[in-house]
Amino acid sequence: MSSENADAVSGQGEPVWDVVVVGAGPAGASAAYAAAVAGRRVLLLEKAELPRYKTCGGGIIGPSRDALPPGFELPLRDRVHAVTFSMNGRLTRTRRSRRMLFGLINRPEFDASLVEHAEKAGAVLRTGATVSRVEQHGPAVPDRRTVAVVLADGETVLARAVVGADGSASRIGAHVGVRMDQVDLGLEAEIPVPATVAEDWAGRVLIDWGPMPGSYGWVFPKGDVLTVGVISARGEGAATKRYLEDFIARLGLAGFEPAVSSGHLTRCRADDSPLSRGRVLVCGDAAGLLEPWTREGISFALRSGRLAGEWAVRVAEANDAVDARRQALNYAFAIKAGLGVEMGVGRRMLAVFERRPGLLHAAITGFRPAWKAFADITRGATSLAGLVRTHPLARRALEAMDRSRPVTVAREHEAAEEPGGSGEPESDGARVTP
Repeated sequence: MSSENADAVSGQGEPVWDVVVVGAGPAGASAAYAAAVAGRRVLLLEKAELPRYKTCGGGIIGPSRDALPPGFELPLRDRVHAVTFSMNGRLTRTRRSRRMLFGLINRPEFDASLVEHAEKAGAVLRTGATVSRVEQHGPAVPDRRTVAVVLADGETVLARAVVGADGSASRIGAHVGVRMDQVDLGLEAEIPVPATVAEDWAGRVLIDWGPMPGSYGWVFPKGDVLTVGVISARGEGAATKRYLEDFIARLGLAGFEPAVSSGHLTRCRADDSPLSRGRVLVCGDAAGLLEPWTREGISFALRSGRLAGEWAVRVAEANDAVDARRQALNYAFAIKAGLGVEMGVGRRMLAVFERRPGLLHAAITGFRPAWKAFADITRGATSLAGLVRTHPLARRALEAMDRSRPVTVAREHEAAEEPGGSGEPESDGARVTP
């Protein structure tokens, strides 16, 4: 669209934005940045005031770092060089690396910085703007090249393309028809701790494979605050809450009052779920894009947001419905060819983890190639999908575990404690440097 057309007004006298992005989290800010860098008029709508809290561990792995805008300075609270793994508090083992594995951020700071980059690129931010619905037909829509974004106060904003990045309970996702096939409950506490406790956790995170199938807990240090959380399948609310309470207690943190306690539902899309409808695209949590096994969502939000912003520009330039549909399908293809493949492997890993957590624990803590794979994935040197695609051993191992019959957790514990397993106590000297 030319610069003259970008400033067009509708037949009703309303200004028409090239791209309107709904939601100013990592996905929305990335989409707004990508569209604004392309020279388009971009409006970024956010219902909350910024900065705002978000339930999230705040781990920044390699793919997240690589998807950030040029010149973006990560507001890291800690740099992780060691990971302690445990099985519901047992079989504890720490692995260390000389090179940084990943970084930790506070989401309010991180999200606000991403929005600032989008604004510097030319996007216009409006906070306190709650979107009630979008319309692509009807009296509010002046022509077939326009989408009406209707706010809760009745105001209508017009756009040539809309990007929905409004979270896992997305109104835009509902308009597109996004379907989810995996819903999990995450519970989290932000716990301020004394300097002596903070020093013990500096540079080290804990990952605890939990008592319910597919569940796990984490401790992420961020200066004088520890982010402690657990996640499991929805429908196990009482058990998930009990897991978090027990987890905090056995870590010796029950005596510290959390500054924030929160919960959040994460949702993974069905494999055939749509990613667009007409001139409306969805990305990030609104599209159900996250890693099914770990439920890691920041890298998926950043990468899908950038793609959505780039393809929204092409949708905005489309002169008719056929061309707009073609560009939307190209966006869907780009998502499925990259993030979709990663999600497919993640689903397989989750299925294996639900059946055989002890086997994965033993492998990652006692088998050097498995630890190296973990380190490479967190650093961004490869992905789960890339690992399975390029390493025959990893592919054969996953295929074998796919075919394996379930075994009890007790038997997994026994296997892990056999000679050569991972039953030895935690050791700061247990060092593997990929």
